[in-house]
Amino acid sequence: MLIKPGKLLAQIKDPNDLRKLDPQQMYEVCTELRQFIIDHVSVFGGHFGASLGVTELTVALHYVFNTPYDRLVWDVGHQAYGHKILTGRREEFHTNRQYGGLSGFPKRDESEYDAFGVGHSSTSIGAALGMAVASQLKGEKDRQHIAVIGDGAMTAGMAFEAMNHAGVSDANLLIVLNDNCMSIDPNVGALKDYLTDITTSPLYNKLRDELWKGLGKLNAVGPQARQIAGKLENTLKSFVLSHSNLFEALNLRYFGPVDGHDINHLISVMEDLKHIPGPKLLHCITTKGKGFSLAEQDQTKWHAPGKFNKLTGEIKKKTFEKPQPPKYQQVFGHTILELAKQNDKIMGITPAMPSGSSLNIMMKEMPERAIDVGIAEQHAVTFSAGLAAEGMIPFCNIYSSFMQRAYDQVVHDVAIQNLPVIFCLDRAGFAGADGATHHGAYDISYMRSIPNMVVAAPMDEWELRHMMFTAVENRNAPITIRYPRGQGVKPEWRVPMQKIEIGKGRKIKDGENIAVLTFGHIGNYVVQLEDRFQKVGVNPAHYDMRFAKPLDEEMLHEVFKKFDNVITVEDGCLMGGFGSAVLEWMMDNGYQSKVVRLGIPDALIEHGEQIELQREAGFDHDGIFNAVCKLAEIKVSEKKDDQALSLN
Repeated sequence: MLIKPGKLLAQIKDPNDLRKLDPQQMYEVCTELRQFIIDHVSVFGGHFGASLGVTELTVALHYVFNTPYDRLVWDVGHQAYGHKILTGRREEFHTNRQYGGLSGFPKRDESEYDAFGVGHSSTSIGAALGMAVASQLKGEKDRQHIAVIGDGAMTAGMAFEAMNHAGVSDANLLIVLNDNCMSIDPNVGALKDYLTDITTSPLYNKLRDELWKGLGKLNAVGPQARQIAGKLENTLKSFVLSHSNLFEALNLRYFGPVDGHDINHLISVMEDLKHIPGPKLLHCITTKGKGFSLAEQDQTKWHAPGKFNKLTGEIKKKTFEKPQPPKYQQVFGHTILELAKQNDKIMGITPAMPSGSSLNIMMKEMPERAIDVGIAEQHAVTFSAGLAAEGMIPFCNIYSSFMQRAYDQVVHDVAIQNLPVIFCLDRAGFAGADGATHHGAYDISYMRSIPNMVVAAPMDEWELRHMMFTAVENRNAPITIRYPRGQGVKPEWRVPMQKIEIGKGRKIKDGENIAVLTFGHIGNYVVQLEDRFQKVGVNPAHYDMRFAKPLDEEMLHEVFKKFDNVITVEDGCLMGGFGSAVLEWMMDNGYQSKVVRLGIPDALIEHGEQIELQREAGFDHDGIFNAVCKLAEIKVSEKKDDQALSLN
């Protein structure tokens, strides 16, 4: 289904076409671009509110600056849909976030207009500063460098590190602060309050508006008018604001706040800023979801709503005759609340993902014990370590790919001190349409290499509850519990929690000739293949190992004494992962079975549905089935009708 663009948007194949239009036509371009995004996301899904909120900003940036020669770096990138549409990808935009289609984020090998690949927050200022310094060294004095960053991403340490560096440079850098008081959930912390003070100070805004109105009169006085105006505005900032301007204190020239939806004023301001050398910051006030009233009213819900009816706002959801299993994140959210009601030392910590992790369930009932620290994964870990040092029981819930950003803190602040922090890693394994920047591919490998760390993965919702309970009861070491994005397998999941012995797996079924060892949710695929195995006459044993560290050595002795052929399956990287742990143990204990490892290969897997990516990596239902049959030396010749059993 191809969606037709508006009359002006249809003429724009790249920003050069945009710049041929009259400035007075930019309002209509913004209207058409916003509608095009609404039309596409309603039909195909994807991120929504963020791109609507920066529509005018996107148009102004490409209209004023000479992209791609001028470097434009988007932070995170889920707000870059308008950017993609204006930079030669309009006709392909219907493939956005689909397997083999456009990435949902800026990506260097997708377009020359994507100056820097992104996906995680707070990288834009550092990357753009690096580009600006490189341009200086190459003698490219006319090249502009723009970093667009949201106020949520500004809370991360990386952003402040980069601004601190930029302030002592003379790099030609413009930081555009897109201030909408939102990331995915509402922003938290002192920076939010500070920005609110600036944007809501009545006296400051009144005097600033009068200054801008008088600027035209000053222009008539002489060429020094803008210099005079700049001095007046700096005096105004110091006089009105009760505390010094944070950005000016970092030696960044501050401009704003300005209305991020006034396209004509944005163009005028950016034209002025092009001629001001050195590092500077433009503070733009925007509304996430602008132009779609429901998205403006409930910005968290409409961050990435999926497919919806653009006329009624009804979000389209699948309907089922039978009760469906919950998402793993929901099981976590309800279970931590149950545990917290039983133990007043339990606390929940998340870096800006309360709804994504379902910690918001606990926040509603126990706001003082469930804390969102903002987009600050490193702080989340060390803060949790501090809580644990004083006898509290912190559940630190971070997406697997985001935990990579806090690895030093896990080692230095948690493991070395053997503090019993409970890490719950959501979105472990393939994350789906968000792609390579969001896949939780490496956590098994990087966590199991850390001394004192326990690494566990539940096969189902019951096991997740049991593991969380066990982590509370077992206060001897830090523990990592990883689980995937999406649904579990048990509609009736609210069972009494039981303590599991650390490092003990379970045998799902006995078998002959071949043993399949699984780690985590992927073990359900082996259970679902049972009928297919019977049809071809193969009977593999199945072990749910539950722990990648420590391994169940008693169970492994049983496996390697009985089976000459072993298959390991994990939704994580093969290098250093669960299968590698099994191989290491086998070699250390003198066994010589043939071991086949299934998991994520040493490659960057792009975006698509989880099952599509698992198929590409070779550990979907068919991949596991074929690996078992190959080891059993059975030639697979299932009837066509039986292919439905593949559960793809």
